[in-house]
Amino acid sequence: MKDKLPKSVYNWISLIGVTIAIISLFMIIFLFAISILIEQQSSYLGLIIFILLPSFLVLGLILIPVGMLISRKRRPRSEEFKLPYVDLNNTRHRNAFIIFSVGTVIFLFLSAIGSYEAFHYSESVEFCGTICHTVMEPEYVAYQNSAHARVTCAECHVGTGADWFVKSKLSGLYQVYAVITDVYPRPIETPIANLRPARETCEKCHWPQKFYARKLRTEKHFLTDEKNTPWDISMVMKIGSDHSSSALQEGIHWHINPDVKIEYAATDFKLNNIPWVKYTNKKTGESKIFRDGDTNDDDLNLDSLTVKTMDCMDCHNRPSHNYLPPSLFVNNEMAAGRISASLPEIKSKLMELCETEFGNKDSANLFIKNEITNFYKEDYPNIYAEKLNEIEETTTNFMSAYSKNIFPEMKVRWSHYPTHIGHLEFDGCFRCHNDTHATEDGEVISNDCNLCHVIVGQGTEDDFVFANINEPLEFKHPVDIEEAWKESLCTDCHTGLNP
Repeated sequence: MKDKLPKSVYNWISLIGVTIAIISLFMIIFLFAISILIEQQSSYLGLIIFILLPSFLVLGLILIPVGMLISRKRRPRSEEFKLPYVDLNNTRHRNAFIIFSVGTVIFLFLSAIGSYEAFHYSESVEFCGTICHTVMEPEYVAYQNSAHARVTCAECHVGTGADWFVKSKLSGLYQVYAVITDVYPRPIETPIANLRPARETCEKCHWPQKFYARKLRTEKHFLTDEKNTPWDISMVMKIGSDHSSSALQEGIHWHINPDVKIEYAATDFKLNNIPWVKYTNKKTGESKIFRDGDTNDDDLNLDSLTVKTMDCMDCHNRPSHNYLPPSLFVNNEMAAGRISASLPEIKSKLMELCETEFGNKDSANLFIKNEITNFYKEDYPNIYAEKLNEIEETTTNFMSAYSKNIFPEMKVRWSHYPTHIGHLEFDGCFRCHNDTHATEDGEVISNDCNLCHVIVGQGTEDDFVFANINEPLEFKHPVDIEEAWKESLCTDCHTGLNP
């Protein structure tokens, strides 16, 4: 064998490199074949095939010439120094050249396939959601239960083009470091800085010129009384004009009318406190500046604030990773019949359980199960005896809904991630539409309910009131608080744990 290859190849470093490269190559081929044969691929198998093993393969190949160079330097100084050369008339050189040439062609071919597969694997939902399981579990679970569950992570977070691909990968380097060193925040902070502009991604599917006209929306709530009294409300949402042919002349989506520009400045990172808003009509050039009358300009340096142009994400800030407040996900489960509304005080009890914070999912489930069981065993023994199966089924379904919205290990709760759609649990629309933002002429950004929706029906099953044609109903609070709801924001009382 010594006559077949150059002497410099025969050193421990090069031989180790050859061994690592050959083993890595065969493992890649073997695992790739396995991944094709099995029906469901593992995200960790993809990580091994397309990232880890190729790294070892390249390392092994690098060790071969490194060992050869070191071997040449260790030769006795008496030998004449010569630069490396290839003599095809020399059997050892010819064999080495053939091995190198064939190996290079095979390596480049496999690299092309591997790079392609690695690219698609690193852009896959499984890679984003399951590799860093603990860190990304909340986002991954919420995404799977969202309206965008068939849109890949990369389509929104990266989009098309090499520039944003490179930016995302460079950003990912710190994220890898944060996970390895366990310095990532719990929960993950939002909004994400340097995210691709929303219109470059959202409007690939959501075309502003084709927003539809008004939409009927019906919500079902359950009160926190002993009977879990159902209370329904039906509203016509003014997402656009009266008729779709009128495009975005009015309605909620008027804010992103191509002929209108809305700018604002916020004093906090989460964009909850907005003291300054500017409206510009692009056709006429008319502009208006609205300042929050409740904010003292002497204590606020507006020149130091960043001015943003309003886009989709300023309202739809949780399009795929929305953690529902308990009042909402429990209502949904009760409306679907998965949580029995026939169990007395079940809504109130579940809201109470959601107030407690836990260290992990197992302790949360154990606490929930014990509390519900003991509650009915002690306060409603007859119900416990008659409806034990119903109580157990309700408990199981509640824990399932809980696990999709609250994640103790990452300290993820609805309160950490405000959604700007609506105005019940978070200020949302009322960040600007609160009757306190006004121009110097006294024009205000109104918080009139009928700007965005009109109520066409509301009430309990026994006392449901319908509106007459073109005569919307005035909102009636489910619990009698007289006119207090008109004098304060919903969030003054509603924290996500209310009906």
